[in-house]
Amino acid sequence: MDNPARMVILRGMACDTDILIVGGGLNGPCLALALSQAGLRSTVIDALPGETRDAGGFDGRSYALALASARLLQAIGIWDAVRENAQPMLEIKASDGRAGEGPAPYFLHFDHAEIEEGPMGYMLEDRFLRHALLAAMEADPNVTHLPGVRVIAQDTSGPASVTLEDGRTLSARLLVGADGRQSGTAARAGIKRQGWDYGQTALVCCVAHERPHHGIAHQFFMPPGPLAILPLPGNRCSIVWSERHARAAQIDALDDDGYLEELRPRFGDFLGEIALDGARFSYPLNLTIAQRFVDEHLALVGDAAHGVHPIAGQGLNLGLRDVGALAEVLADAKRRGEDFAAIDVLDRYQGWRRFDTATLAASTDLINRLFSNDNPLLRAARDLGMGAVNAMPGLRRGFIREAAGLTGDVPRLLQGKPL
Repeated sequence: MDNPARMVILRGMACDTDILIVGGGLNGPCLALALSQAGLRSTVIDALPGETRDAGGFDGRSYALALASARLLQAIGIWDAVRENAQPMLEIKASDGRAGEGPAPYFLHFDHAEIEEGPMGYMLEDRFLRHALLAAMEADPNVTHLPGVRVIAQDTSGPASVTLEDGRTLSARLLVGADGRQSGTAARAGIKRQGWDYGQTALVCCVAHERPHHGIAHQFFMPPGPLAILPLPGNRCSIVWSERHARAAQIDALDDDGYLEELRPRFGDFLGEIALDGARFSYPLNLTIAQRFVDEHLALVGDAAHGVHPIAGQGLNLGLRDVGALAEVLADAKRRGEDFAAIDVLDRYQGWRRFDTATLAASTDLINRLFSNDNPLLRAARDLGMGAVNAMPGLRRGFIREAAGLTGDVPRLLQGKPL
């Protein structure tokens, strides 16, 4: 939308909009659409140009959406636009593996038939989700999308305000940072981060294969790092392949044929011959968590608040839980007549999300450290432990529900309910 946000007046102070959201990726637009349900107006400031964001070609990136995340997309009016392109995840199998040996017998097996709600989740390509979010923002009168502009300064001492690189200044009651692991919003607010580098790089691509995957997601725990093989519609899978930095750089520098020659002995032949489908990407892997998620007239969501290892495929799901929780806190405060941008209100959001974030960050960190090695004693002990979990139906069912995002204090939107 090219029109500037309509002027609103809250508590006697003129603002351009209710909420300024910095970051036009996934979490920012989802938050804007969610807040619209509560009658709150948002302006989404997006550093990428609109034509780049809405490029229709397949670029190799896909997301593992927990069932609860799919419910949030349904609740904000997105799911129907992407449903036909979403691949249900019906099973998850985990095993050890080594290049050239193929996967060992799996020690963990989750089957969606063990829960009543349906698939544990869905795989969805980035291009379909991006397009649906852009179309929904364009159609929503409560959302203004400003593509191709960057924030260069901000002030949250009163009503929040940002200065754009083109000289414009915008104001709102609340500023939300949804601008990724290198969040400028957090940095400008003086919010420091804790974390560390994993010494690993994720190599990301899509492959086409001869045999059907039957909706089964595989996780092979290789000594340098995990290899995830995630089902997409048709005979295609998304690959998230972790290697040590130096080795990953060597593989990434290869041409497509050389890249496939490195991937094949790790992937194995259980799906037949494989071929690259789309572009290749690489991302250094690290843990980064903001020391606080809120400040005066400011909140952080998604990777701006926390970036975790992709070993459990929970990065976007964690961000969408932030979206659901923040939208619920703000909507409830508005209905009660509270100042939704006040720090005591924002503290409710932070309190809700800190424990879940810390728990998942610790879990993914521990799993990566336990499984990204070649110690035979450690490998045997952890495989026995995971096998014990797999042998206990009640415990296994609990893990399946956790993977589907159905446990804990789940925000209303992630239950599929309106705000």
